[in-house]
Order: sequence, then structure tokens, then C-alpha cells
Amino acid sequence: MQETPMPRLRVIEDGGVASPAGIYAGGIHAGFRADPNRPDLALVEVDEGAVAAGAFTTNKFCAAPVTVSRGHLGEDGCAAVRAVCINSGNANAATGEEGLECAEATCELVAREVGCAPEQVLVASTGVIGQLLDLSPFKTGVPALHEKIAAAAAAREDEGDEARLAGGHDAAHAIMTTDTHPKEYAVSYEATGALAGHTITVGGMCKGSGMIMPNMATMISIISTDALIEPELLHEVLVSVVKKTFNKVTVDSDTSTNDTCIAIATGKAALDGCSIEAGTPEADEFAASVNAVCQHLAREIAADGEGASKLVTVTVAGAATDEDADTAARAIANSPLVKTAIYGHDCNWGRIAMALGKCGVAFDQRDVDIDIMGMPVCRDGLTVAFDEDEALRRFEEPEITIWADLGAGTCETTVWTCDLTHEYVTINGDYRT
Repeated sequence: MQETPMPRLRVIEDGGVASPAGIYAGGIHAGFRADPNRPDLALVEVDEGAVAAGAFTTNKFCAAPVTVSRGHLGEDGCAAVRAVCINSGNANAATGEEGLECAEATCELVAREVGCAPEQVLVASTGVIGQLLDLSPFKTGVPALHEKIAAAAAAREDEGDEARLAGGHDAAHAIMTTDTHPKEYAVSYEATGALAGHTITVGGMCKGSGMIMPNMATMISIISTDALIEPELLHEVLVSVVKKTFNKVTVDSDTSTNDTCIAIATGKAALDGCSIEAGTPEADEFAASVNAVCQHLAREIAADGEGASKLVTVTVAGAATDEDADTAARAIANSPLVKTAIYGHDCNWGRIAMALGKCGVAFDQRDVDIDIMGMPVCRDGLTVAFDEDEALRRFEEPEITIWADLGAGTCETTVWTCDLTHEYVTINGDYRT
């Protein structure tokens, strides 16, 4: 897809997955978790005529809901959809045929409430791996949640969008696991060209804090829009954007069994039936808006990495190929020595050089330049004197930047990660206990 200038985006205050027209969401405590004050079931419903596209984990221990949702979207990765149901507290992964039966039964439960075919329902789960998922909370939770969503939708005339957006916030809370806060974002823009006069909205929510180095999409994410677009083009846009955003996040180099990213388009913004066509400027500006939402959410995931105190942005330039740039950037971002140095506010560029040198990418160390927080610390492979006090001051910023030029080509990429703290060990040491 061609690179085009970003459309002028308006950030929607308190926006999220329910911001686009035709999207309704909610979240409740259904009983997957012991704490009654913690929401654990989310449901996103869409009006008839909506289409969806998906991207999923490449982990061979993929969860039952991943298998079921893949099947419902078909070989092209896109299809008509009416609802997405997500539970937290149990991943329904490594659960065999019983897990698949539970995921399919969940689709049937939702389909009865929404009034659609089970194949028009997608499912996702997050939580502990290897434990059978109890269907009972779905049996009581899905009807209760559907009723709550329907009441919010009916209240729109009197309350504007307030009730609908509140439902989106509830859904974002319900999918959290070790996240410290819900992750939501939404933008709108005035379309141009053949779609001039149309206001298109793109929103989204996601969860993710640990077991994160996606190789498809993100941990669990729903991207929503009211644009009118063919499902095949929606899938093309989603896959393209995912590669540049969610696939550039790493917290701990571990790819989840449950990673799921679903994009849903309702078409409600196109009152005249004018659709976004492939290969047009309108398609490019739509892709740019989806990219903006996904990049924002991706950065939130990295910043909220388990135990993290800093968002870390790693850029590698001067690589011979795009693959080399990605490999080198991930080597830096995944290095425990680099990540702990950042936590300790230690401007130790030698650890960055070490990570680059071990990653297998071709370059000459005599050509390498490195900056930390905008300060040159290495030029032509040799140390550059810098002010340690100034370095400590810059390490107080919430976002730490690392830049390295390999001097081997023109390719460049950016990866987002976080520092590695004592709290990461505590969280994961106590995850099941």
C-alpha cells in the first residue's frame, strides 16, 4: 500500500472501541475470576451488515478461541460478523477438544442472544494456560451482558453517545489481565476525494502487558470503524498496519498462545453507500488512520509492560535490509542487560553494542553510531564523551529513546519495549499462586 500523508485526525476524548457508529460494547463480572469486583467478560456487538478481518498468533500452541475464530473468518481471514466475545482469567489454551467445544458453544450462546448464525460470532480468551474453561459463566453472563448493551443502545436518543461509550470502557476493563489500566483510543477524520463529506471514525481497545512479542497482531485487540469497506480490503489494511505497529512491540520476547486482533467495519459512515476502494487515496488515508490508532495502542502496551517504569523506543537505521533492521532492533529491545541498564538509569552503550554484535546482522563495527536519549555516546564504533549528570537527568523522562545506525544500508525500523524491573519477576513468579 502506498505511503500517503496522514489525514488530519481528531482525537476523540475518552474514545475507544465503541466510538464508531454501529458498535456497541459492554463488560461485566461473569465469574471467571474469583474477585466479584473485577470484570471478566466483554462483548462487542455490531449492526447487521458489518464485516470483520482478523490476524492471529503464530504460536503452535494456539488457543481454542484462536482456532475457532480463524475458522469463522475463513481462508481469506475476513467475513461478515455480528459479535466478538472475550473472557479474561482463563486462556482456554492447551485444552484439547473440550476447549474447542467450549469456544464453539460460546459462539452459539452469543448467536442466540444477538440473533445471528454462530459463524458470525468470534471469540477470544486471555489468562492462565492449560486449564479447562467453564461454560457456566458464559451461560449467565452473555444474556446479562447482551441485555445491558441493548439498554445502552436504546438510551442513545436521550443520552447521546454517553451510554454507548461507557459500555466500551467497561469492555476494555473486562479484558485486562496483568494490565495496570485499560487501553483505548479513537480518532475521526474528514475523508477526501470520492468520499468528501464523510466523517470516518476509527477506534480500538486492547490488552497486553506480559508474554508479549507478537508475530501476527497483538495480545487481544478490537479495532473498530464505521467506514464502508470490502472485507478483503479491510484484511489487507489490518495485516499491513499490524506489521508496522503491534508486531513492533516486545515486552519479554514471548509470543502468546492467544494473540488475536480483530478489525470490524460497520459501514455506518457511508450514508450514500460510497465505499472505500482498493488502490485509491481514500484507502490510503483510511489505512493511515488505522495505523495511528494501532500505533497508539502498541505504545501503550509497551509502556504498560509488566513491572515497567519506562517506555523504551528503539530505532535502528542504516541496515542493509528491512529484516536486518528488525532483527537488530529486537536484539536491543529484548536484551535483559539493556533493559536493566535502563531501569538503573545507566547510560551504558556497551550493552547496546553487545546486543547488535550478537544478532547475526552484517555490519562493520567501525561504521556504527549510537545515541541514547538524543546524546551521542558512540561514533564509528568508539566511545564519545558525554555528561553523566545530563544523562541521569534525561533518564527521568517517561520515554527512553535508543538510536543506532549500522552504516550498512538505508533501511530503518522502530520497535517499542520497556525496562526490566524487580516487579516483572514478582508478577510472573506469583502469576498462578
